[in-house]
Amino acid sequence: MILKKKRICRFCEDNAQYIDFRDEKKIMRFTTEQGKIIPRRTSGTCAKHQRLLVKAIKRARHLALIPYVAEMSR
Repeated sequence: MILKKKRICRFCEDNAQYIDFRDEKKIMRFTTEQGKIIPRRTSGTCAKHQRLLVKAIKRARHLALIPYVAEMSR
């Protein structure tokens, strides 16, 4: 039986109460190249911080701080 290492929420380690939507570098780590939000089970964030993260990503997209979809190169 293979046991996977339990992922620890990065935001819980930092005692983050709020995830700032203006911090593009931190938010972009939780999106794929296509612009999709990385799920909880993959990123390792807890449920509380995943909800705050999704809200921050959507706010940043709405204000055009981060793109909805990455550039398509043909």
